[in-house]
Amino acid sequence: MTRVVDDSNDGTGLHVGVAVARWNQAITEKLLDGALGRLETLGVADVTVLRVHGALELPLACQELAAAGCDAVVAIGAVVKGETDHYDIVVNESARGLTLASLDTGVPITNAILAVHDYQLAVDRAGAGQGNKGAEAVDAAISLANSLRNLGES
Repeated sequence: MTRVVDDSNDGTGLHVGVAVARWNQAITEKLLDGALGRLETLGVADVTVLRVHGALELPLACQELAAAGCDAVVAIGAVVKGETDHYDIVVNESARGLTLASLDTGVPITNAILAVHDYQLAVDRAGAGQGNKGAEAVDAAISLANSLRNLGES
């Protein structure tokens, strides 16, 4: 027997957390706007937004949102490459932390932390409408939350 577990982008009844970094706030606020708009479109009425300083603080914030009862969590940040290796550390460790937090909690945590080589690339990915990475991360979070919920049903 083969069982196929379908996903859904219906956010009705879900509580979604969004952790957003203040660093590069002109970008992260546009990503947040995209995420909140998409959550509304998908029918999510219960949203908690948690603000943190930067991308390295996002994994713990997401883990705590998951522990507080969120069905899915979206991490929003923007890291622009500079002249030092700090960029690589922040990008790699924030992504690793999000993965560990998701695995530890069993709650979908999606990554909308932009990792770009110049500021214009971040602007392009945070614009209104299609292509906003905050909105795309919401789609992934809702889809996985519903798949996991459907997995538990017979």
